Amino acid sequence: MAANETSEAEGETLHQRILSDISDRILSGAWVPGHRIPFEHELATQYGCSRMTVNKALSQLAKAGLIERRRRSGSFVRQPQSQAAVLEIHDIRVEVEALGLPYRYELERRDKRRATAQDRALLGVQAPSAVLMLECRHFAGTRPFCHEARLISLAAVPDAIDEPFKTIAPGPWLVARVPWSAAEHRIRATAADAGIAAALDIAVGSPCLVIERRTWSAEHPVTHVRFTYAAESHALVARFTPSQA
Repeated sequence: MAANETSEAEGETLHQRILSDISDRILSGAWVPGHRIPFEHELATQYGCSRMTVNKALSQLAKAGLIERRRRSGSFVRQPQSQAAVLEIHDIRVEVEALGLPYRYELERRDKRRATAQDRALLGVQAPSAVLMLECRHFAGTRPFCHEARLISLAAVPDAIDEPFKTIAPGPWLVARVPWSAAEHRIRATAADAGIAAALDIAVGSPCLVIERRTWSAEHPVTHVRFTYAAESHALVARFTPSQA
């Protein structure tokens, strides 16, 4: 009886160890999406346990959304999928960390210029003005998560010209400094061109989800931003209730 209890305890300990080891490799980025997990018999040999113990750990990882199990092919690290509320202004860092992945931000381009006709159309302004154009990438683990292209109206946010945006993304910087009174979202699907494909490390022509947003502060246009995600890694969610008569 005591021997059985010891065996069960050891099995539970090994189950937790396998679970911890595999999840740590996935969340650290050591095993990237698409990486094949060792087969059950390989893990059983590695940990000196039964295949039942291994199967229990893999099933729990699959339930948590970290891996996907394919019949006859084995288990693979799953592409993390985020959910963003359509009607919220959210912080991409929070979105990435909610997936259990480390976040990193990278500024690729920063350019002050006189607003072009296209810039004015995107911001919804007509008068000549100066804008700050920013291109950034957000990472989840080692993988590019989102490409950001943003225009900031320097008439509305003159302090932006003094911010290098090297260590902080423009989204949270603006939210902390400029009270916004209205926002507009446009959502569409597109195919990755060469620039977006390189930025997101995906093939040219891959499906992408694009979220464009304009915000205003006291009726003054503040910013226009375009977020581009690889379609397979992002989903949009909106919760609503029936309107009342």
